Amino acid sequence: MLMDVLPEQMKDWTELLSDQAYLWQSAKQEQSGILEKGHLSKVQGHLVLLGKQLSKSALLQNLQLLDDAGIAVEVAGIKQVAERDVVSLRLSDWSLELKQQLQTLATDWDLACVPTLPDATQPGLVLMDMDSTAIQIECIDEIARLAGVGEEVAAVTRAAMEGALPFSDSLRLRVKALAGADAAIIEQVIANMPLMPGLITLVEGLKAMGWKVALASGGFTPFTGHLRETLGLDADFANTLDIQDGRFTGEVLGDIVDAKAKARILLELAERFNIAPSQTVAVGDGANDLQMLAAAGLGVALHAKPLVQEQAPVCLNQLSLEGVLALVHAS
Repeated sequence: MLMDVLPEQMKDWTELLSDQAYLWQSAKQEQSGILEKGHLSKVQGHLVLLGKQLSKSALLQNLQLLDDAGIAVEVAGIKQVAERDVVSLRLSDWSLELKQQLQTLATDWDLACVPTLPDATQPGLVLMDMDSTAIQIECIDEIARLAGVGEEVAAVTRAAMEGALPFSDSLRLRVKALAGADAAIIEQVIANMPLMPGLITLVEGLKAMGWKVALASGGFTPFTGHLRETLGLDADFANTLDIQDGRFTGEVLGDIVDAKAKARILLELAERFNIAPSQTVAVGDGANDLQMLAAAGLGVALHAKPLVQEQAPVCLNQLSLEGVLALVHAS
């Protein structure tokens, strides 16, 4: 089938292409090439394009780059998930260099170029960071603002998320600044805690699939506990603020949930729920999440800090958490 006969918007392709896979064939005499029914004999990687409205030209840019690199491509699926366009391609080869080249094309869409994808038909686990990932704020910054030390604490938060300061040290510094503040501030923050767009869609979609969903946060237990109860999550992990006589003491109780702890929690939850490591997905935005993203079968950075953008396996910048659900369904 000539690409020329396909509509510009990829959401309109499904009726024409049905559910079959198509091999991309470069046709030098035809500017847009052709699609022929078939399957790759050997799959070494996956490319997933995601967007609010993907166009044929977006797909062609990626196909042409892959063709120039000598990589055979199978167009394995075109669908809509959570009202987002998703195109899944199987690749005959994969490399980090290829991923970086494809990333330069992603101007108004997101992409994942990875060696493997989780299988949506099998049990799985999604473990999320909370602050600036599951919710739109940094809870400690909001507590500090209400306590009158907002600028001081926010500066330390930024340094920690960008990797300029060890997380555990930064957390203790920030909590120390809260000493003496009224702990009732916690309830004020919970009452005005904005969820990240797509969070409910993601959680409901994963639960419908029978997947597990949990939080691992460098924040605090009242907030992760509230989300676990209201959203029906399977587990939550966070830090415990020391409160005496209704006021913060400026101390954190117990071990801190830092980068190493988040990665460990991911693997422990997978074992607890009898889920293969390849079926785990981690989502975060800061330097404190990088080890967790690396440990997961699929690590996804959401609207992440520059350091995380450079190192994360997958970055979502156009879509929000509904994009994670789309990635889970991409296989």
